[in-house]
Amino acid sequence: MEQIIQNSLFTPYFALHIPDGFLSPGVSVFCWVITLVLIAVSLNKVQKDYQEKTVPLMGVCAAFIFAAQMINFPIPGGTSGHLVGGTLAAIILGPWAGTLVVTVVFIVQAVLFQDGGLTVLGANILNMGLIGTFCGYYLYKAIRLSLGRNSWKSMTIATVVASWCSVVIAAIATALQLALSGTVPLTVSMIAMVSWHVLIGVGEAIITVIAVGFVWRSRPDLIYDSPLSLKLDAD
Repeated sequence: MEQIIQNSLFTPYFALHIPDGFLSPGVSVFCWVITLVLIAVSLNKVQKDYQEKTVPLMGVCAAFIFAAQMINFPIPGGTSGHLVGGTLAAIILGPWAGTLVVTVVFIVQAVLFQDGGLTVLGANILNMGLIGTFCGYYLYKAIRLSLGRNSWKSMTIATVVASWCSVVIAAIATALQLALSGTVPLTVSMIAMVSWHVLIGVGEAIITVIAVGFVWRSRPDLIYDSPLSLKLDAD
């Protein structure tokens, strides 16, 4: 059984969407608890702090990410990847609203398309919708502040690095959960997940920087914490 699972992790299954049966009940429940708490906090933050324009923008962002995830891009080794979208949502909407957007996307994918298991949906949301989103956003913010917050160059570098890292970090979290569940040894899961998502992260970075760059040039006021957006909100 272990050999079958190891093979499925390498060829062709090494996705961030964990299927049912791959996590132990303890790990799955732990992930569900963390996920539900963070979603509740996110809902509270969005209700308190966000502007009216945020709600329709969340809908547009969710629709774009959902559609973009339907398109796979090839990577070396005979497999493919697709946009995760956590960092993209966080840059446009902020980490709290971004978390809610990608959470909805992952729920729809799991229910309608069986993309990841339902019993482990908490872990999948945690890895891609929470860890990936928050790590991606705060790394993006730190790089922008260090390079010059208002420059096109700082935005581009921050977006590329943050979106790539968010995918790799999510892959590491997934590998740890698989190992803690006793599904596969840590070395096997880490090599399988990280080696492929290092490449998938490149596609994530390209798509994210194109999307953010388009919004930056056309409607910079829509980007969360951009100087123009903050000024308009204050007015």
